[in-house]
Order: sequence, then C-alpha cells, then structure tokens
Amino acid sequence: MSISLDLTQSLALAVVVLLIGSVLKKKIGFLRRYFIPTPVIGGLLFAIIMLVGNQTESWSVELDQSLSGILLIAFFTATGFSFSVKDLKKTGIIGLKLAVLIIILVILQNALVPLISPLAGIDPLLGLTMASMALAGGPGTSAAFGPTIESMGIENATLVALSAATFGLVMGSIIGGPVAKYLIKKNKLSSKDTGNTIELDLTNVSNEINDKTLMNSSFIILISMGLGTLLVMLLNLTGFIWPDYVGGLFIAAILRNIIDSRNIPISLKSINIIGAIALNLFLALTIMDLEIWNLLNLAIPMIICLLIQTIFMMLFAIFIIYRVMGKNYDAAVMTSGMSGVGLGSTPNAVANMEAVIEENGPSPNSMIILPVVVAVFLSMLNPIIITLFINIL
Repeated sequence: MSISLDLTQSLALAVVVLLIGSVLKKKIGFLRRYFIPTPVIGGLLFAIIMLVGNQTESWSVELDQSLSGILLIAFFTATGFSFSVKDLKKTGIIGLKLAVLIIILVILQNALVPLISPLAGIDPLLGLTMASMALAGGPGTSAAFGPTIESMGIENATLVALSAATFGLVMGSIIGGPVAKYLIKKNKLSSKDTGNTIELDLTNVSNEINDKTLMNSSFIILISMGLGTLLVMLLNLTGFIWPDYVGGLFIAAILRNIIDSRNIPISLKSINIIGAIALNLFLALTIMDLEIWNLLNLAIPMIICLLIQTIFMMLFAIFIIYRVMGKNYDAAVMTSGMSGVGLGSTPNAVANMEAVIEENGPSPNSMIILPVVVAVFLSMLNPIIITLFINIL
C-alpha cells in the first residue's frame, strides 16, 4: 500500500508527529535527560514505522516536501537576529576567548575529516556530515546541509548527519561532567577559585509578545529572507557554493546591529518563536522522510568517525579550553559546557554546567557568558565554515 500526501496533508501529519514526540518526551526520562528534540523523537518513530513497511513491503508514505526549503530559510534568518555586537562586547575578554575557542573547535572538527574518512573507508564529503555539521550544529544544521551534500552525489548524507547529531546529543551530556570532575580533582579547584564576576545587561530588546510583535517579526523575517536570496546570488559569483539559507542569516545579522545602533525596538522573543516553529516543522518533515534502511551498511564507518570526534572533543576540552579560559574553577565548569556544545547543543551545555555547579559550587561567569557567546558565534559562523569545507572537499 502506497500513500501520497499533498502539502496540506504533509504539514498536518508533521504536526501530529510533533505532538506524539512531545508526549513521549514527557513520559520517557531518557529523552528529557539527554535533550533529544521533540521533532527528532516523533520523526524517528515515524521513520521506523516506514522502515518496517519497507522491509515487509507492506506500506509506504510519500510526503510533499515543497515547503521545507522556505521553513529552513525562515529558521536561519530568525537565528541571524541573535547576532548582536553590542551584547557580545559586554562579555569582555572571557567572551572573546570563548568565541575564538568556538571558531577553532568548529574548524578542527571539520579539518579532522580528511584524516578520519580514509580510516572509515568513506568519501570525505560524507565524513563532513559527522563533523561540526552534526555535532556542534545539531539536528537543525544537519537537516539543512545534508541535502546540499546529497546534491553533490553523496547518498544518504542527511540520514548520516541526523543520526550523528542524535549520537552527539547523548554523548555531549555523558562526557561533560566527567571532564570537569577530572579537572577539578586533579587541580584541586573550588568554587572560590574563579575570575571576576561579569554582569551582563541584555535588556536592550523587548520580551513582549502580542499580535503586533508577531506580525512585525514575521514581516522583518520575510523581508530578510527575500534580501538574502539576492545576497546569495552575489556570493555565488565568488566561485563558492552558498546555500540559500545563508543569505537570510547574513541579512538578519546586519539588520539586528542596525536596529541596535538606532535603538529601534525589536521583539527578539517573537522572532525566536517564529524560528522555532519553522525549525520544528522542517525537522519533523525531514526526519519523517528518512530511509533508515540505507543506514545499515554505514554503521561501522559512523562508529569510527564519531568515536574519534568524541575523543578529540574530550582532549580539546581538557588541554585547550581549560588552559585558555584561565585554569580556574570557572574554566573547569566551562569545559563541561563546551563538551555539551561541541557534541550536542546549548541545552546540553547548560545542563552539564548546572550538574557540576550543583556538586561543587556556583560559577556565575560560566552560566551567564557561555550560552550568550555560543548562541551567537556558533549559529552564525558554523554554517559559513561548513560551506567553506564543502567547497574545499
């Protein structure tokens, strides 16, 4: 039995899948503990049902994916509005060091690919889907760049990237605590051994949500998306291939800083809500359409690549992040957070740091600065770095 759904039916089914994923996340502690996103839960459940149908040759469902591209551009455009130079300046030298470390980490994760891929016996472009695309980037970036890799003749890139991202969400939570504990014990650190506390005033945007803010936010996102398509046309003249969604990201970042400089009111919360809706629908549609049966032959290469990346993340946290961030208690706490970021997501990072703080004492700088810097630099620069490596490889 083969069922073909139109766009309206596909979106409705995606919402049902999201609701199922939300219910499962509330009921299953493992899913909450490792911050597995709702669309990943519901989408994978649907994909597994399709796997059973494929293996038994009993059923299949064809989804209309024509809206996926617009949803993706909307998400990245909304993300671009978080890039505020004014806010970043307030994080001081600690924020600057952390920003540099994030850039270096993302570059090195991708630079490992030409070394790892021959060991795993896979194409370097497929190996790239298990680097910062999946790990530092997470499911959203994986689903965004997977089709770009597939358009270059690499089969199952999206499937591999999303599978690696799910692995990273779990592993990012597992290694963060032990890394920090090792550093605290080895160096005999305490919560009194911290740097000067930095106070951030991030109240320059409105958190009010109403029909006007949602309408204005929708309009500014759509305008940025449109201008972004023109920017991508110009960027492609450089000879590099730039995905359509990068343009909206750039335009939104430029507009955000113009808005800041002129003190124009903006509801960042409304923009984030619109971006979250777009991302959840996009992820649900993308993951529902995964052909999991194609993953069986890639299990061993994926294990090799992901284990090497995990070991690298641990070494980078212990020997680089800890030293650069000051070799004190704050630095140890940030290693746990960066372990979560490097393999998983910002919620992983915050949870890791909270666990360390609960056992060893407060670290105000870590909890204030790391989420801000990570959200801005990772969301803005990771897509650019991935694009550059795609073109290089």
